[in-house]
Parts: sequence; structure tokens; C-alpha cells
Amino acid sequence: MDFAYSDADTQFRSQLRQWLADSLPEGWGKTVFEPKDEDENARFRIEWERKLFTGGWNGIEWPKKYGGRGATLIEQGIFAEEMARARAPEGLNIIGRNLVGSTLLHHGTEAQRERFLPKILSVDEIWCQGFSEPNAGSDLASVRCQAILQGDKFIVNGQKIWTSYAQYAQWCILLARTDTSAPKHKGISFLLVDMRTPGITIRPLKQISGESEFNETFFDNVSVPAENLVGELNGGWKIAMTTLAYERGPEDALGRQIRFKHELDRLLETASTLKRGGRTAIDDPVTRQKLAKSIVEIELMRLNCLRSFSKALKGAPRGPEASMNKLYWSHVTQNMYETALETLGPLAPLSGEDPSAAADGRFQMSFLQSRAFTIYSGSSEIQRNIIAERVLGLPK
Repeated sequence: MDFAYSDADTQFRSQLRQWLADSLPEGWGKTVFEPKDEDENARFRIEWERKLFTGGWNGIEWPKKYGGRGATLIEQGIFAEEMARARAPEGLNIIGRNLVGSTLLHHGTEAQRERFLPKILSVDEIWCQGFSEPNAGSDLASVRCQAILQGDKFIVNGQKIWTSYAQYAQWCILLARTDTSAPKHKGISFLLVDMRTPGITIRPLKQISGESEFNETFFDNVSVPAENLVGELNGGWKIAMTTLAYERGPEDALGRQIRFKHELDRLLETASTLKRGGRTAIDDPVTRQKLAKSIVEIELMRLNCLRSFSKALKGAPRGPEASMNKLYWSHVTQNMYETALETLGPLAPLSGEDPSAAADGRFQMSFLQSRAFTIYSGSSEIQRNIIAERVLGLPK
């Protein structure tokens, strides 16, 4: 791997770093933080993404024709790093920007690109992802939500689950079964669904963390124009694999690595000052060994991301190797947050509302949120199957 940056890359980083310093609220990350109320937080993140758009930093990887910068892969990596280093908020329309836009650029018609891409970048339309179902999450090919073509429209009936941000979304990418007689991978189509269409019911799900990011979504005789079909009828599986390749890509993991590194640094700081049994927590040899393990694993996460970037720069297509990154970081960070609670000892149950909570109770919330890491974007069991079959060439 070549760790050097060109002069143009260095200039790009400096420009972005300065824009972030000028654009983030004064005192950001020290005295000013994201709102805790869920709806208020959603509005905050939408407004931040609109500010990114106004500054020319939203969807930088898209072609200039569609409002992007045509950014190189290196510039995309720099963008992910600098956003994470500045602890900038994550935009709410991440599904629209990272998944929908990228998918339409690969498989959409020109009319679909012209209709949807500008409003994704301007954040005038928020998107959600209608892939998983109660009995078809990791086994995505088993979706049963049905879309029947009647003239110039599809009639959709069924249920989706884990539809992140559906309560704020105007549009949804939907996998639906359009041929019940075909093999399960070959009878699925990829649709763009207006969430304001009659017949759609959204029910937020209360998570273990107390948040309601996920939702159940029900479709009852929902009419979808046939022109909203992406690609060919019954050809949705191939398109969905493109979507998932971007969901598990190195850009996402590189930004995550830095945000997790921030968390680890805070944990090390806490362990160095927290008293347990007359000494600091980090003086305990078992605790110190576990913290050292997390330091090594988080650094390996960064190197794995860079390796994926190097392969992409040499022309390797996005593919199943993205599953290795996702599988690795999800378990590494779960282990890190488990170590965090062990380090806190008797203080571990105290939330951020308690004045005695260590580190403002941040590790308790992160631990609860991390329980989903090995499930969303494809469970660890599915990732291992993909790696075994498509990377290692092992028999099914």
C-alpha cells in the first residue's frame, strides 16, 4: 500500500478541514453537542446535511453532471476521515446519498437519475431502505413482500422491518417479489416507492437503547408506477447486491474506524483516572491487556480499510471482500464496548443522567447500540458464508 498523498490530495484535505472548522457550531464537541431528543436530533442532522450541500460537500463522489464533485476514491477516503476527526454529525439521508444515489448511477435510467439525484443531494427528499422482513433479514432472497404488475403500475402488499428513518422518509428503495414461481433469487424486483402513497403504515420500534431509529413498515395495496422499476423486471437481486456493496464499502468503514478510535481514546482516558480498589482501572493487568487488544484491533481496522482502498485503486471491483471489513469491525467494536463496561465496574449501570456516571454515561449507550452491529448490513453468519463461498471458494 502507498501511504503517501499527492499535493492535490493534501490541498483537498486542508480545504475540507477549514470548511468544517468554519461551519460546525462554535464549541462543537466540547460545550455543544447533538440534541438528545430523537426528533430534534433528526432535524439537526437534516439541517447539517443541507449545510454540506450548500458548501458543495454532499455526495462528492457523484459525477459533476449530477451535482457531485467527481471525487476520486482517495478524496472520498479523506472526506470520511476528516468528517470523523471533526466529530461532524452524520447526515440523516445516508441511505439516499450512499445507497440510493450510487445504485441509480449504476442501474437507473437517465430519467430516474434526473428526477431523484438532485433532491437527494439537496436533502429535499429523505430515503429509507425496504429490504429486510421478519422472516427475510439475513436471508434476503426469501422476501415475501409482493408486487403485482397491473397495467402501468405495481400493487404492493407485505411488510418490511428495520426500515431505518422511515418515519422521516419521503421515498423508499423496496425489494419485492414479482414472480412467485421463479427461484427465489430470480423473482425479485427493485422499486422506488413514494412513502406518502396511501396504504403505507409506519410503526416505530423501541430499541434496547431507548431509540426508535428502526421501524416496521406495512404495505396494503400500495400503488407504485411501473416507471419506478429500477433495471429489469425480476432482476432486482443483482441491483440489491450493488446497493449492499456500497453499504459495506471501505468508505463507510474508514470513517467508522476514526469515530471508534475517538471512543477508545476516551475509554483509555477514563481508565487512567477511574479509581477501583485503591488504584486506577488501567493498573489492573487484565483490564490493561483488554484495552491493549482493542488498540491493536482498531488499528487493524484502519489497515484493512486502506487495503480495500488499494485494491479498488488498482481496478478491483466492489465485491464480497467488503464482507470482511464489515464482519471484522462489528465484532471488534462490540468487544471494545464490553471492555468499557468491565472497566467501569460498579459504575457500569449508571446512565448519563446520573451525576455519578463515568464519562457522562456514553459507554452504556454505545454498548446497547453495538448489539445491532453484528446484525444490520448483513448478519455475521451471512458475512461468514459470503467470505467462505465467494472469497475463499469453499463449497456451499
